[in-house]
Amino acid sequence: MLITGLIIAMLFGALDQTIVGTAMPRIVGDLGGLAYMTWLTTAYMLTSTTVVPIAGKLADLLGRRVVYISGLALFMIGSALCGTAQTMDQLIIFRGFQGIGGGIMMPMAMVIIGDLFTGAERAKWQGVFGAIFGLSSIIGPQIGGWIVDALSWRWVFYINLPIALIAIAFIALGLAGHERHERVQFDILGILTLIVGVVSLLLAFTFGGKDAPWTSWKILGLFALTVIALAAFVWAEARAKEPILPLRLFRSRIFVLINGVGFLMSVGMFGSIMFIPLFLQGIAGISPSASGTAMTPMMLTVMLGSIVGGRLVTKVGVRTQTVAGMLIMATSFYLLTHLSVHTASWVVTVYMIILGLGLGLVMPLLTIALQESFPKTELGVVTSSSQFFRQIGGTFGMTILGAVLNARSSAQLTDALGPFLKQAGNNPTVAHIQSMITTNAQGLYSSLLSPSALAQMPAAIRRAVVPVLKSTLVDSLHSVFLIGMLFVLLGVICALFLGRIHISNSRAPRAKPVAE
Repeated sequence: MLITGLIIAMLFGALDQTIVGTAMPRIVGDLGGLAYMTWLTTAYMLTSTTVVPIAGKLADLLGRRVVYISGLALFMIGSALCGTAQTMDQLIIFRGFQGIGGGIMMPMAMVIIGDLFTGAERAKWQGVFGAIFGLSSIIGPQIGGWIVDALSWRWVFYINLPIALIAIAFIALGLAGHERHERVQFDILGILTLIVGVVSLLLAFTFGGKDAPWTSWKILGLFALTVIALAAFVWAEARAKEPILPLRLFRSRIFVLINGVGFLMSVGMFGSIMFIPLFLQGIAGISPSASGTAMTPMMLTVMLGSIVGGRLVTKVGVRTQTVAGMLIMATSFYLLTHLSVHTASWVVTVYMIILGLGLGLVMPLLTIALQESFPKTELGVVTSSSQFFRQIGGTFGMTILGAVLNARSSAQLTDALGPFLKQAGNNPTVAHIQSMITTNAQGLYSSLLSPSALAQMPAAIRRAVVPVLKSTLVDSLHSVFLIGMLFVLLGVICALFLGRIHISNSRAPRAKPVAE
């Protein structure tokens, strides 16, 4: 009963993110606010990422049942509010509220799996749960399209309500008796300083280089606030009786290395995957739906790798499998640095299949290794830390590699198109291209490699500009994938120092952290 509830909750929580992406055009058409569309994702990301480590600690203090059901209830209420939104501002606020519930839900399934099973059993189950995330990426856009076409975008959120009620019922019954009743001292100062620090950091990454220059007072102020808040967080954690993220965990070599691998893996993974559709649509010339189809085999191999990896780790060990998976990922990035304007989309799909296999082998291991290295009294906080550092790594990767693409492409476009643009005179299209080169090269690629934008461009300018755009885009993406590969190779180095992590077959709780 409990496993059924966990699968239902994890599947609909993961599906929500891909389904909402499909519904965004209809949402904007109904509510307006095109300029704020990305905030539907950003608001959810800010709140869900920030609450993950808090949820993990609360699960250790209060018990799994009350925390998990609270997260499901908040997610359900947030979904209902999103469905009733009348303006884009309301929807953004409600998505942030929904993200609080999502951030509580995300680590809890893995925490409970850690409670229920031995290390060897846990590896198999976490492989299955990793496959669920892959499955949601495949079927989510299709489900979202069906819901929007048959009903309305509001049902993208309303559909969560009956599913959440079913999950709550199964989990409430399955976790009966899993509460803690002793008096708890909450680390209020730690919670507040962590929220301020993480939100400021994520906002700086979100706005930096796009909405404001990296050297502007807004971005520098956000980074300064991040440093001050996180310094206050460290001070608070050193004095708290029940710290949200105990500083002594960072004295553990395994804790630092495993979370380092997760961070570096996510930098490469999220930061690079987001640019593959740009190549498929802009260079290979396939449609957005076809580019999504081209990515599907990668998600299938993530699922396969997660399931196989969960069974293989007991035979080859955590360190060996982590190193192998990260090297497979690095191989994929290396192959991606050899893309050209003539590369067929099926070749890109093969490279992404290799990437998916590496990801599938590594992702379930990170949580297992942490859970096997710490006592069950700290299972919540160490499990949520893995999710937290991976999400921060993904945000960091998208920002850094996006900046690399913009800087590299701007320099190349200036060199390649400068003489032509000077000769073309004062044509409004030319003036627009000149301004985009220096301010938003990614936007230039996105706009000029769309059929409508190309149709509006004078033929002479189109013949001169488009080939240059394609060649410089490919060269710039080579830099992105190379940097992504370097981050993954840093993860390989971290994994080499892991040492031997024993995957137990015993149900006896670990009494203390592993010796370091």
